[in-house]
Amino acid sequence: MASQSVEKRGLIHQFIHYLSVEKNASPHTSRCYRRDLEGFEDFLKSSGMYLTPTGGVEIEKVDRIAIRKYLSFLHRKNKKSSIARKISTLRSFFKYLVREQVILSNPAKSVSTPKIEKTLPTTLTVDEAFRLMESPKSISKKSSEGAKEKGLRDRAILELLYSSGLRVSELVGLNSNQLDLDLGIVKVMGKGRKERIVPVGVKAIEVLKAYLEERRMLKALPPGQKPLWGGARPGGRPSRRAMRLSLRGMSPSGAEPEPASGPEGSPARRAAGPEGDEPIFVNSLGGRLTARSVGRLVKKYSRHSGIFRKVSPHSLRHTFATHLLDAGADIREIQEMLGHSSLSTTQRYTHVSMGKLMEVYDKAHPRSFRNVGRKSKENN
Repeated sequence: MASQSVEKRGLIHQFIHYLSVEKNASPHTSRCYRRDLEGFEDFLKSSGMYLTPTGGVEIEKVDRIAIRKYLSFLHRKNKKSSIARKISTLRSFFKYLVREQVILSNPAKSVSTPKIEKTLPTTLTVDEAFRLMESPKSISKKSSEGAKEKGLRDRAILELLYSSGLRVSELVGLNSNQLDLDLGIVKVMGKGRKERIVPVGVKAIEVLKAYLEERRMLKALPPGQKPLWGGARPGGRPSRRAMRLSLRGMSPSGAEPEPASGPEGSPARRAAGPEGDEPIFVNSLGGRLTARSVGRLVKKYSRHSGIFRKVSPHSLRHTFATHLLDAGADIREIQEMLGHSSLSTTQRYTHVSMGKLMEVYDKAHPRSFRNVGRKSKENN
């Protein structure tokens, strides 16, 4: 078997293409795999292991010892969960190379991954969740007109995360043709590009209708009067940034002003895509909101609500599942709504709260405080 370097044959690129086309991996998953593999390649190069005369890595010579050394290197700065993911990436990569007959055996197959600590996910109480949902509303009342519009969007995001238990990647990827507010459902593209339909709560529907109606009104305005949460506001004073850009003959988005009904190839049309493919949640420049932006706004509103634990968009997904379980929902129905292929994953995500646990204990155990107290009264 001829010796080939990782770089010469573009093996990493081929593997990522295989994941995307044959395994239906999401762009996020593909990026993570690529980053992990490039990190392993950089480690081999910096260690001077199995290098070709041109400085590439001879992949056929990589053995179990090299991966064990890499594992030792990872333990210096990485969490066990990160190490387990990186080793799993290598195992999949070398398995693919065996299938393609690039190497004879998988050197990562016999390398054991570290045992990951099992921690309970962060969840909110019902009162905390309600305070968080109302937080954008209370902030926007004290702020300017543009902030009120932004607050409406932020409240719609929080309500949908808590109401439907979406992953943040699913939320930011939503397009207008995936949401049916009349039926109260949203069609979600989950992991592995699997589609599922999830119900949307009444409160979330109300806020989403108000937010989308506000966006329709803004889109109907002439380009120079669109607020964009940082540009000129109709009937109000423009922001400093909008004034600076207007002096340069630019719009608040940083581009040359265009007519509302621009040509098919205009930047505005390309951002929106075909009819029905317009993103539901957009940023101040009209582009699709990112997962990082959603994480920042969840953190901001959780602190404003007096919640000083670490709260992320995924915490609202945990909270959604936990509150359903506490209210008596069937765990298999929760599994369907969360989009889990395995029931064990749902059980890990939906731990029973301590209050619920104590309530069950007090009712059922003969030596609990409630039952012992009742028996003593009967004896007296």
